[in-house]
Amino acid sequence: MTKSFHLVVHGATGFTGRLVVEYLLQRYPAGSGFRWAMGGRSADKLAAVRDELGAPADTPLVVTDVANPASLQALMDQTRLVLTTVGPYQLYGSELVAACAAAGVDYVDLCGEPAWMRQMIDAHQATAQASGARIVFSCGFDSIPFDLGVFMLQNEMHQRFGHAASRVRGRVRKMKGTFSGGTAASLKATVAAAADPAVMALLRNPFSLTPGFEGPAQPPCHKPMLDDALGLWVAPFVMAAINTRNVHRSNFLLGQRYGADFVYDEMLVTGAGEKGEAFAHAVAADKSLGSDDGPKPGEGPSRAEREAGHYDVLFLGTDTQGNQVRVGVTGDRDPGYGSTSKMIAEAAVCLLNDVPSLAGGLWTPAAALGQPLIERLQAHAGLTFRVEAA
Repeated sequence: MTKSFHLVVHGATGFTGRLVVEYLLQRYPAGSGFRWAMGGRSADKLAAVRDELGAPADTPLVVTDVANPASLQALMDQTRLVLTTVGPYQLYGSELVAACAAAGVDYVDLCGEPAWMRQMIDAHQATAQASGARIVFSCGFDSIPFDLGVFMLQNEMHQRFGHAASRVRGRVRKMKGTFSGGTAASLKATVAAAADPAVMALLRNPFSLTPGFEGPAQPPCHKPMLDDALGLWVAPFVMAAINTRNVHRSNFLLGQRYGADFVYDEMLVTGAGEKGEAFAHAVAADKSLGSDDGPKPGEGPSRAEREAGHYDVLFLGTDTQGNQVRVGVTGDRDPGYGSTSKMIAEAAVCLLNDVPSLAGGLWTPAAALGQPLIERLQAHAGLTFRVEAA
């Protein structure tokens, strides 16, 4: 059956959803051959946002009320892929994942909620494998730059030395911009869900997304420290809790290509000497993201603020013989909004167009999309992936 759309943006009236629509209007306008639609619960609100964005009047609008079984089924019947920006996913995403898995419809999201992701893996992996649905979580700043950065580093290690780096450090060297209101809301929902001991156990386990596999002990990354590999102070990085788990799941899905003894952590570089140490402790003490004063869903920075943002992440890999590879990943917009909206859009198009042989299942960006996505992001989304000199 030929479907009406390649892609429907569920949540197109939200802040991040609007940015995705803006990007699709620029990259895949009417007549490009790529058919996409704006989706949301209210037809009137969709029409208003379409007009506010200056989108053509004939831009397709689809009511996507995932709490309404008839609306959800209609969505499945109309599109090959659902791109959803509606979080927290543990509150608003379960029915949509279940429907996509059952219907064989592809799916991408911005999820950074590992306990919910594991619940979805347990519930729907077999169904998605049977239907052919390719479900890819975490297609924004968490966790594409990190997941693909480690993927590229390990490919370089294999090419140079014939084996993986058993130890990789992810180090955020620079970052300007804000985390999204959705990230803050997801953090609050996760904290609330952690009252359940089973959820807390998943949140504490670095291998929570690798059912049946438990790797070696992982480095502590919850307090400031002097990084002996860089000679610089580093502080806890708020996205490490999701990124590290996605990286370990990628290794799992890739048949332990990074090694069964793979060790990975992420930290934020704060600098050298006493100043770096003081900054590291200040970062560790900052709890603003989870506070009531943090960003709210639907809110976000201005266009000028988004375009002034950027990030730069180093991945430093070593093997047991002391061989080393360094990979740098950069983005040209603020991480939580400007860059994320481009990444998820290109991840969706990559899933539809570039990996036709990918089987159904619940995937990570690196394991599902790998090198084709790296190439897309460099060509269109303002990211760079580079092997650096030691």
